[in-house]
Amino acid sequence: MTGAKNIATPKTGDGKANRRGAARLAAVQALYQMEIAGAGINDIFAEFESHWLGSEVEGEKYLPAEAAFFKDVVSGVVRDQKKLDPLLDDALNKGWPLKRIDAILRAILRAGAYELEHRKDVPARVVVKEYVDVANAFVDGDETGLVNAVLDQIARQFRASEFAR
Repeated sequence: MTGAKNIATPKTGDGKANRRGAARLAAVQALYQMEIAGAGINDIFAEFESHWLGSEVEGEKYLPAEAAFFKDVVSGVVRDQKKLDPLLDDALNKGWPLKRIDAILRAILRAGAYELEHRKDVPARVVVKEYVDVANAFVDGDETGLVNAVLDQIARQFRASEFAR
């Protein structure tokens, strides 16, 4: 994949959590590729299903991803991006609007924000941790802190009850 380092997800375990983690990683890579290369969603789905989800790419074995979860996150971000971006802008420091952030971080934040709003079957803290882990695969520590702070703020907006306990 152009522009982002390709990483393999852990080779051990094939539980639901690991398949969802692989789906999150693939979704971020797909969203990044859509933005950078201008690829359409149908092309992205076809490419990822045939080349990336649960197969070997460039010598790395990728853990099978939960394809339905992958498609939900990617299509949801595409569908809701006009609503997600202003939320992310508000959560970011006013001096750094979303458009000034690296494309891979935009993909991570959009996917995380989408999941926090729409995937109530996954606890908010799990969503934030998973996307911080995805960020660790692509960027340095300062930027993972940004992902954590922004997604935590959005989680508290969408799921205040989970944090009141």
